[in-house]
Amino acid sequence: MKLPPPIAFLPAFFAVRAWFAGLARALHYRRAVQAVAGALLAGQALTAVAALPVERIKLPPGFRIEVLSDAVPSARAMALSPQGILYIGSLDGHVYALELQNGHVTARHVIASGLEMPAGVAWRDGALYVSAVSKILRYDAIDSHLNDPPKPVAITDSLPTETHHGWKFIAFGPDGKLYVPQGAPCNVCLKDRDRYGLIGRMDPDGSHYEVIARGIRNSVGFAWHPATHELWFTDNGRDLLGDDVPDDKLNRAPRVGMDFGFPYCHGGDTPDPEFGKDHPCSAFTPPVVKLGAHVASLGMRFYNGAMFPAEYRNNIFIAEHGSWNRSKKVGYRVVRVITDPDGRNAHQEVFAEGWLQPGETVWGRPADVLPMPDGSLLISDDYAGAIYRVTYSGPGS
Repeated sequence: MKLPPPIAFLPAFFAVRAWFAGLARALHYRRAVQAVAGALLAGQALTAVAALPVERIKLPPGFRIEVLSDAVPSARAMALSPQGILYIGSLDGHVYALELQNGHVTARHVIASGLEMPAGVAWRDGALYVSAVSKILRYDAIDSHLNDPPKPVAITDSLPTETHHGWKFIAFGPDGKLYVPQGAPCNVCLKDRDRYGLIGRMDPDGSHYEVIARGIRNSVGFAWHPATHELWFTDNGRDLLGDDVPDDKLNRAPRVGMDFGFPYCHGGDTPDPEFGKDHPCSAFTPPVVKLGAHVASLGMRFYNGAMFPAEYRNNIFIAEHGSWNRSKKVGYRVVRVITDPDGRNAHQEVFAEGWLQPGETVWGRPADVLPMPDGSLLISDDYAGAIYRVTYSGPGS
């Protein structure tokens, strides 16, 4: 009997390999969430602030990091209300609120529970918006009801239901629209490009949804340049092409309708072995910065505060969650990207590192960053269930 050529088995091979990759990722998150939740139930988190070894975090001279709270299991995206309430999404079904005063937590609240991976939060006009995979929920007048949260209003429940890359970072843009990404439901696959692998936007009531950028494997962080108001976003590269390929990306989208290449091209210069044959990388928008392979670049924000030195103004901070299947771990840090408003002369440098220790011991994984009105910078950590606060007081401090 004549056997089919080896290439005939490639689709099944890629499908099985992607399934195992997704399973590994899901089990990793579940173990991390269970570990932190167990600490909370044991009464450890509210009394063990000093236990997190923040002294291991290396920062530029003059900067200091401290634990703002270690009682936020699986902490992901952050949003701040004008009243000083910090809202935090998670992957463990809960949404948290921390009341802040003078850089300290004065009260902690659970705003919601039992949701499906409510990773993203956004605040606007008195309401908190929460992403829950296929739904976007709105909690009205939330600042005044921290102890008795209102029943949420679903502004949409028609987003894809797949959980693989289904958790979402959300944010309101300068146009008043709510921007909502939709990751690819796979490591790499060719799905409806009007439904997966994109960033969309909608009115605050969920109406007038439109796709504004395609070819994005999985964006878990975006922000708008303070001067140009153009959208910038991180994008996670595909897995299983080796330790050093392809890069995660920092992208810039100055107009609607741009295509960033997924699943045909990765990292701006790496054709996909299955889908890239007839789609050269030159046909797609290249990244502003290649961030490195498997660093898992998530939350990003522009810094426009007055506390840090002047050269930090309009720089981009990016939380690198860290690799999960690389032979030698990378990421687990916060980087700073210096760039012109149009994306020229861009380069990155390490800002905070130390969550990954020698011997590849990991005790934390940055997930989001948030500049505060006083100029400090918050960093969420879903592995340690913590929020850190970075301040600056001069090189001699």
